[in-house]
Amino acid sequence: MSDLHYLLAVILVMALMTFLTRVLPFVAFRNNKDHHLLDYLGRYMPPVIMTILVVYSLQGVDISIPPYGVREFIAVLLTALVHWLWSNALLSIFSGTALYVFLVQSGLLL
Repeated sequence: MSDLHYLLAVILVMALMTFLTRVLPFVAFRNNKDHHLLDYLGRYMPPVIMTILVVYSLQGVDISIPPYGVREFIAVLLTALVHWLWSNALLSIFSGTALYVFLVQSGLLL
């Protein structure tokens, strides 16, 4: 098999599996709209995913050397404040990310 055919086969298999993983929940629960598993996942998955993202994002912060994680703390604080005030995940994530990028690129709080 040539490299091109192999690459096309890999892309086809990946696209098919991605499609199937997206469609499978809708097919499995098409007759039962009020399934307890869907309610559970809908309630608890967003906070779990956000917690995992925060922990992953902050795992490399070294608080023993300057600036001691101050930029990260301020960005997380702004993200939490914006989310608390407006309950908009997209706005809160964007504002915290924008502030963090600004603080890093501007050299403030070094």
